[in-house]
Amino acid sequence: MSVSESFAKWRYRLVPDHLLGEVLSKNWIDNTIPFLFLIIVVVLFQSLIPGFLSIAGFADLARQLGEVAFVAIGLAIVMLAGGIDLSVGSVFALANFAALAFINYLGWPLYLAIPAVAAIGAFVGLINGLLVGYLRLRAFLTTLATLIIVRAVVDLLILAYARKVAMTMSDSDAWLFLGEGDLFGVPFNFVLLVAVAIIAHLVLSRSRYGWHILAVGGSRRSAYNAGIAVRRTICITYVISGMFAAIGGLFYAARLGSVGPDTGIGLEVTVLTAAVLGGVSLGGGRGSIFKALLGTAIVLLVTNSLIRLNMPSGATPLVLGLLLLLAVAVDIRWLKNRHKLLSRVYVSPTYFELPQRPATEAGSASPYAVNDAFHGVEAIGLGELDGPEDMIFDSKDNLYTGGRQGDIVRFLAPDYRTSEVFVHLGGFPLGLAFDAKDNLHACVAGMGVYMVTPEREIVRLSDETNRSLFSIIDDSRIRMADDLDIAPDGRVFFSEATVRYGVSDWAVDALEGRGNGRIIAYDPRTKSTRTVLSGRIFPNGICMVGDGESLLFAETWACRISRFWFAGPKKGKVETVVADLPGYPDNLNRASDGRFWVALAGMRSPVFDMSLTVPSFRRRMAQRVAMDEWLYPNLNTGCVVKVSLDGTVTESLWDLGGASHPQITSVREHKGYLYLGGINNNRIGRHKLADADPSWTSQHAYWGQP
Repeated sequence: MSVSESFAKWRYRLVPDHLLGEVLSKNWIDNTIPFLFLIIVVVLFQSLIPGFLSIAGFADLARQLGEVAFVAIGLAIVMLAGGIDLSVGSVFALANFAALAFINYLGWPLYLAIPAVAAIGAFVGLINGLLVGYLRLRAFLTTLATLIIVRAVVDLLILAYARKVAMTMSDSDAWLFLGEGDLFGVPFNFVLLVAVAIIAHLVLSRSRYGWHILAVGGSRRSAYNAGIAVRRTICITYVISGMFAAIGGLFYAARLGSVGPDTGIGLEVTVLTAAVLGGVSLGGGRGSIFKALLGTAIVLLVTNSLIRLNMPSGATPLVLGLLLLLAVAVDIRWLKNRHKLLSRVYVSPTYFELPQRPATEAGSASPYAVNDAFHGVEAIGLGELDGPEDMIFDSKDNLYTGGRQGDIVRFLAPDYRTSEVFVHLGGFPLGLAFDAKDNLHACVAGMGVYMVTPEREIVRLSDETNRSLFSIIDDSRIRMADDLDIAPDGRVFFSEATVRYGVSDWAVDALEGRGNGRIIAYDPRTKSTRTVLSGRIFPNGICMVGDGESLLFAETWACRISRFWFAGPKKGKVETVVADLPGYPDNLNRASDGRFWVALAGMRSPVFDMSLTVPSFRRRMAQRVAMDEWLYPNLNTGCVVKVSLDGTVTESLWDLGGASHPQITSVREHKGYLYLGGINNNRIGRHKLADADPSWTSQHAYWGQP
């Protein structure tokens, strides 16, 4: 190995380049800019204002947050749905007057006054929602009109009743506590704000309605086509905004007890600046409650600090206007350039050197010598199937396979000419396995591992596993489960090829050459799932050895087959069985003579093998060349090999012309025949084996069934 190759090997082993891409792919990365801005604001004003970070100062800020942040949360929810509400300042003022009128003048108890104030805000929001959501009027102009109308109503009420409302003061301790009380030194309204913010976050991120809001904000037409009630969703967001603005006005009234005509003026600009500065997109569909709170804290810090610095009266709106311009510019530029940057750095190749490729020339002494054994093999389901990645037989000899449409198709024995949709799973069913009770287990790309009973009942077994302790990526979710097998004790072992890519771009993982895959075990006795082996290079094939202690697994891009002991004295140990396959192994299954059949999904090429040792070349290719022109592994030649546990390759069968099965991803022996599947094929192949046991079935080999 040359000095440059040694340097590249250690450089890419020690420097985890892919971490930058993982960080940029996180949703929380959008919080970085406002969080940094918050730090800058705190550091700047701490240097200018003595005692800026005092406990009393933070208490005052928290109390103001308990008022203004309610308004910001409501506006953020409207913005997430793709709208805008300029009437929040006027609703805030109306709620302030109404609260004082109900409490001070009319003497209502709090349990009546608080719902009444919230209902007033919700009513104004309902008007906005009906006009914008159902009548489809422009949100900006509509809420601007309601801003003017509600402000006029407030002015008229103040003109007529201000003296009566202001001259009467409530002696309610509960009302005073609402405005000035605290819990363990924390303002009560701030405690309530935190509780409401948590609930709002859970609704947006975990509930059906929250997903509907984000979907409507992302694309109203797509949301409508998906069956979402777009108009109703938009209408409800305005009702929520009006109610939250009223709650903020209620706390303001409890704290100050003022009905001045300037109450709430400019508040819509303040909370709009806060929402956008925090990272809530003006275009809708992107943002969070936390971002609205973060932006509100920044705006209040800035405005309060300007007041404490005795700046001229016009300084505050000037700074807010500049902040709004900055926030809009950052929102647009960051959104555009973040994805551009992510596309350049997410694919992160590393140094990986394959063993020397064995010979495959026809007539050579190599066990991989090419032939045309699969020429003209029988086709099952020709034209009926789309991507039968794997296939399997039940105890009655019926044949099952999956497809891109999400169906499990059953071909009835003995001739396999009659087919039916056994069950619709959704996703893309890949690896299949039967247990002793004829329950069909399936790996479904993007969904996890499922079980289908003989009565066609669908049971989800697992779609997540334990998260790695030091992993930036959330690898608890199972994204690319691709093959599985069942141990004698009932545990289901399955491979997840890569934690970084999905079923639509799995081949990109080959460009990286790093260990993004893992082996996972599901235990039906405890209904728990745990990762038992990680750091594997596209593990893509699982087969029980038969000793109850170990299994074989294939690593596709590493071109090797390994043995993993999951029980017994060697538990946790991994040994290489075949290290230098001439192609890319996929699913593997038992043979009737005690050996194992291995499907090679494609064959190695000298050019791609060489590129694996030059990660800088692959990185430049990923950044500068269109994806459909990238250098990829050769996945257009079908081959099957038979190997023994000691690593001896005893047989190889080829589809030399590539007419029948150009890419073989699975192979299974059943009653003297070899069955071939392919993720890009439209058929299942059946090849007669000359020396195989015509009565042998995998069900009998695994579970003793005839």
